[in-house]
Amino acid sequence: MTEVLRTPDERFLDLPNFPYNPTYIDELKGFEGLRMHYLDEGLQNADQIFLCLHGEPTWSYLYRKMIPVFTGAGYRVVAPDYFGFGRSDKPVEEEIYTFDFHRNTLVSFIKHLELRNITLVCQDWGGILGLTLPMEMPGRFSRLLIMNTTLGTGDVQLSKGFLEWRAWVRKNPDMSAGRLLKLTCPHLSEAECVAYESPFPDIRYKAGVRRFPEMVPDRLDAPGAELSRRAREWLRKKWTGQVFMAIGMKDPVLGPPVMQALRNDIRNCPRPYEHSEAGHFVQEWGEEIARRALAAFDG
Repeated sequence: MTEVLRTPDERFLDLPNFPYNPTYIDELKGFEGLRMHYLDEGLQNADQIFLCLHGEPTWSYLYRKMIPVFTGAGYRVVAPDYFGFGRSDKPVEEEIYTFDFHRNTLVSFIKHLELRNITLVCQDWGGILGLTLPMEMPGRFSRLLIMNTTLGTGDVQLSKGFLEWRAWVRKNPDMSAGRLLKLTCPHLSEAECVAYESPFPDIRYKAGVRRFPEMVPDRLDAPGAELSRRAREWLRKKWTGQVFMAIGMKDPVLGPPVMQALRNDIRNCPRPYEHSEAGHFVQEWGEEIARRALAAFDG
């Protein structure tokens, strides 16, 4: 195993609007030697588990505005941090971070916690990875709550916005997650921006962050592309659960055109809710979206 970094606990003290205790798995099957962090809130015996998957370069802090809505309605919320992000361990070698590495982590995580009756809540890489899971575990997933994301099928031209984002990350290997969030979510406080930067004391901790833009499948034979095409076909023909889709209309990367195409790939996906003010990090407007999703699911 390569060198692994662990963000000091004191980096996560007194985060605004985040009163949640950390939970860890020290020996996830297939990933022995790495410690994974997740939140586990609400009723343990709830009839639905909201599995909240973050994207780039965020962590479970992203869901702080949605978690109280879900738990307040009587549901359980589980929100992991991928390896390389949040309070989870961070291997320093970039080559470790692959599509399969992250996806297999999620499969092992779901099995480890024996999660069932899952409502998948996903955005960005949470969807690129998460939307490939129901076809492998069809008995575990019952609902989808989808925000600005896509499937990495390798047969769709990547947007100009994404290509510019990838190029920017290449030029800025020590990016500040906090400053990035502030650019697209100007309503964030300084303390909230600091919270997004908390997992990354310096550039050595950011290997996973640097890798995600490079991992988006951009050709037919790219890692994850064939798997994602199979997931697209499965979602088109075999998905039978409920779907709620929300679009942050100010997202230049995974905004309305990408989301409308994704809607066409998911069976029985109703008309999306369009949030006129939200950008890429839709969860920062998440309380309203969570309430609308629950109303739609229960309606």
